[in-house]
Amino acid sequence: MALGKYSRIDNNNNNSNRRFSNYCSSVTFVVFVGLCLVGILMMTSSSVVPVQNGDDPAQEKKNQLKDEVTQVINDSNNSSNNQQFEDNPGDLPEDATKGDSNVSLAKDDGNSNLNTQENQGNTEEIKLDESKKDNEQSDSEGGEKNNDSGDNSGGKGDSEENSDDKKSDSEDSNEKSDSDENVKKSDSDDGEKKPDESSSETNGDKMDGQIEEKVDQNDNKESDKSSDEAKDDGQGKNQSSNEVFPSGAQSELLNETLTQNGSFSTQATESKNEKDAQLSSKEYSWKLCNSTAGPDYIPCLDNWEAIRHLPSTKHYEHRERHCPEEPLTCLVPLPEVYKSPIEWPKSREKIWYYNVPHTKLAQIKGHQNWVKVTGEYLTFPGGGTQFKHGALHYIDFIEDSVPDVAWGKRSCVILDVGCGVASFGGFLFDRNVLAMSFAPKDEHEAQVQFALERGIPAVSAVMGTKRLPYPGRVFDIVHCARCRVPWHVEGGKLLLELNRVLRPGGFFVWSATPVYQKIPEDVEIWKAMVELTKSMCWELVNKTSKDAVNGVAVATFKKPTSNDCYEQRSQQEPSLCPESDDPNAAWNVPLQTCMHKVPVDASERGSQWPEQWPARLEKSPYWLLSSQVGVYGKAAPEDFAADNEHWTRVVTKSYINGMGINWSSVRNVMDMSAVYGGFAAALKDLNLWVMNVVPIDSPDTLPIIYERGLFGMYHDWCESFSTYPRSYDLLHADHLFSKVKKRCNLVAVVAEVDRILRPEGKLIVRDNVETISELENMLRSMQWEVRMTYSKDKEGLLCVQKSMWRPKEVETITYAIA
Repeated sequence: MALGKYSRIDNNNNNSNRRFSNYCSSVTFVVFVGLCLVGILMMTSSSVVPVQNGDDPAQEKKNQLKDEVTQVINDSNNSSNNQQFEDNPGDLPEDATKGDSNVSLAKDDGNSNLNTQENQGNTEEIKLDESKKDNEQSDSEGGEKNNDSGDNSGGKGDSEENSDDKKSDSEDSNEKSDSDENVKKSDSDDGEKKPDESSSETNGDKMDGQIEEKVDQNDNKESDKSSDEAKDDGQGKNQSSNEVFPSGAQSELLNETLTQNGSFSTQATESKNEKDAQLSSKEYSWKLCNSTAGPDYIPCLDNWEAIRHLPSTKHYEHRERHCPEEPLTCLVPLPEVYKSPIEWPKSREKIWYYNVPHTKLAQIKGHQNWVKVTGEYLTFPGGGTQFKHGALHYIDFIEDSVPDVAWGKRSCVILDVGCGVASFGGFLFDRNVLAMSFAPKDEHEAQVQFALERGIPAVSAVMGTKRLPYPGRVFDIVHCARCRVPWHVEGGKLLLELNRVLRPGGFFVWSATPVYQKIPEDVEIWKAMVELTKSMCWELVNKTSKDAVNGVAVATFKKPTSNDCYEQRSQQEPSLCPESDDPNAAWNVPLQTCMHKVPVDASERGSQWPEQWPARLEKSPYWLLSSQVGVYGKAAPEDFAADNEHWTRVVTKSYINGMGINWSSVRNVMDMSAVYGGFAAALKDLNLWVMNVVPIDSPDTLPIIYERGLFGMYHDWCESFSTYPRSYDLLHADHLFSKVKKRCNLVAVVAEVDRILRPEGKLIVRDNVETISELENMLRSMQWEVRMTYSKDKEGLLCVQKSMWRPKEVETITYAIA
């Protein structure tokens, strides 16, 4: 019974316990479901602050930092980004919004280092977010950086929300574990933030490298996720991220090629700045030249020390060039009173007396109408001894006597020997003819200076012991009107020099007194000239009777166009020059008593007469062959045409209208390095003339210049030019100074430029920027006015105007004291 009783009692207890257990299970289930619902509500709420971590100090610090960074980013975002986020801010978590902003800032960082505060915020955001969710966000940032689309940011927020929903459906232990791991990662990030932030502040250029390193770490952590879907997403996102931020060796290469200068300058920049600073700070101490010639000083012609030591002056050696060993570096003084020259063509008739204050020539030649003093002017009523009543009548008289002269058509470039004041050349401009006039600096005081002041081309030179500085076979006509040159003496050496420079088929026009006077001396000279010219195979085309107006006669001789006469001569005197003798060699070459053969090959220069003017100016010479290489590397005819097109474009678009030059006041022009003469040809429509200089160390293109109907001469710019001070209105130098300074004293070259350029004259220089800068500083030190400077691709252009300034300190040139 007892057993039965206790058995009944146990059964009752079991039932009671079962009911209590069922009740507890129901309550537990309800509570669990409630907690789950609350959790779901919290997870899906717009708030992102985890409840379980609400009191965690590290998490609170993290949230506070996020709020601060968000404020900085929001302040700096552009209007398009603000509009993007204002559409539906509740749909995007705060982290996602900040991540999108960082992509924009990273782009800015790649382009500029100015926004340092934005760059620091960008670095902090990346280092704070190393959880799984933030890693996915960072990967999406890489994708958005490529796409730069607002839709991508929305898609990124949705993916994070789905990931969180999956986590809430897992067991509590897993959720707690994940949460703890996130807290630990957050604490670790906060600990790592400060040193990286400090690094960001000290060197903004490391920003890109830091971003790439952090993405690589996130890519590695992505592979540790347990979810297959997360792995797939991670791999896709890693691929997208690697396209923007390569890892490993690729990352190092990208870092190297994308590195910005930041706060650091390059060595090239530092060195260039220092050189420029040294040049700009360099002080040039100019002095005023003291010489016997004073304001008319020509260094290579007024070297009295050299002249005094000459063994002989029989052949006019004392009128030849004798350059000092050390070139001139002082500045030649101006006349006491100097005025801007009278413009052409009025200058042909009169010039300012005080610009060339010499009266001796007026006293000696006044009765021949060379020059007269008329108040404050020097006037030129006639022109010369042989054309007292005007040069134009004399010019027409020559053409009438020999119609083949054909001024301005067949005959375009002539040499006027013993030119006096160059009235013959001055009036030939009316017939479209250029005359290279020369005369010595002798007792006919300043005759060449008068010519240049009048706006007529001329140089100081003499027919002495050396060849003239011109190529062979280039002048259409050589003219001598009572030039006082003894052509017939010493085997005709001086006339043979004219034969060298005269074009085959060209004329020698002679109107000296032996042609028409009957005094015994003149008769003997004429007889000797007839014999000499016959032995040279020159043909006497015409000998006129006296002209009724000027009272002079003209004899015209013609150079042969073949070698037949040379071979048929009974006596080989004068002899033919050896084949090795180059007729174009003309710089300081002694005269020879011989003749060069006439070219007969159709492709050789001199075998044909040039095209008539103006066709000869633009057309490539017949003897420039495609097999020849031009100065600029193309076939010679193409090189010539390209040069012509280049200078036509430059002069028309830049020089004429772009520099503020009053070209009506420009008459005498020199191209200091002329090449093909393209600069002079481009100025053909202006009322001026151009002296084309071919430096002796440049390609010998001077024959091409003459073939075009232009003129020029050889020169070494380490020496002084054979002209008076203040000869030219404008000088042009294309890449000359950078070459000259390699072998010459650039200061001396600039002093020579100052000497031959008139006050208020212009200098146009095209050269590399280093040379332009050096020249500009030097010219500024002489108080020249810089009118224009321009540079592009290491090439520069400089236009300056000479001033009236002269230094006070004087330097005596001992070798220039007579």
